[in-house]
Amino acid sequence: MSSSTPAQAPAAAASSSAVHIETKIQLASKVIAITGANRGIGLGVAECCLSNGAHRVYSIDISPPGDDFAAVAERFPGQLLAVQADVTQEESVEQAINKIVEEAGALHGMVVNAGRTNHKRALDFTKEEIENLFSVNLFGAFFCARVAARTFIKLGIKGSIVFTASMASHRPNKRVPSAPYGASKAGVRNMTKTLSMEWAEYGIRVNSVSPGLVNTAMTYWVPQQPDWEQQLKYYRGFPRLAEVQELGGSYVYLLSDAASYTTGIDMQITGGIGIC
Repeated sequence: MSSSTPAQAPAAAASSSAVHIETKIQLASKVIAITGANRGIGLGVAECCLSNGAHRVYSIDISPPGDDFAAVAERFPGQLLAVQADVTQEESVEQAINKIVEEAGALHGMVVNAGRTNHKRALDFTKEEIENLFSVNLFGAFFCARVAARTFIKLGIKGSIVFTASMASHRPNKRVPSAPYGASKAGVRNMTKTLSMEWAEYGIRVNSVSPGLVNTAMTYWVPQQPDWEQQLKYYRGFPRLAEVQELGGSYVYLLSDAASYTTGIDMQITGGIGIC
């Protein structure tokens, strides 16, 4: 028993030394695609990716980019670009990714971020509203991840997929409940774990980020509540909403080679607020 241990040690050491370990969190030379990045969280993540050395970042969005997108694009000439696609249609996403690869020559990371929200009591939802939420948040997320994985495998790239989930996928928001929204995002977190297991053989990493309350067009109403200040005192944590750029570091890390052994996790970025 003891005599076999020394013989195995050199082999283990050789195997370990064959793996290149990246210690810097950076995105140098990487091409990143982000769905729903014409505004909001997606645009904030795009800005952070470019600030950390990404070669190009592409927003895949169904709507045309606006002034906020143009302002970031002006800071990074020729590096932030937009491609139109409908994430609920896998063929549309595939065409967008093919265009990106044709232009940029590669794809190293995919942030599956596009989503919809609708908060009201379960008995008040219409069938159409429920289907719209699941169509984008869950089905669209699956299609985007699958197109990205197929592209990574085809190109021989050990890529990274990062989903945007939500704190509502962990527990209900007492103030503004939404069973369909929370369920769709919980499905995203389950996909994260399942796909990370399935695609590990290709070197593809799959993770998710669960933001808490973030200052976007979707949450404009939050600080306008008459008892908002009292809510913050009760729920504790940082007494404000997060700015979109404050989420970016988590995505940058998960997209970077410094996270080469990180897969199947969900990062909760909440500022300590226990509102959910």
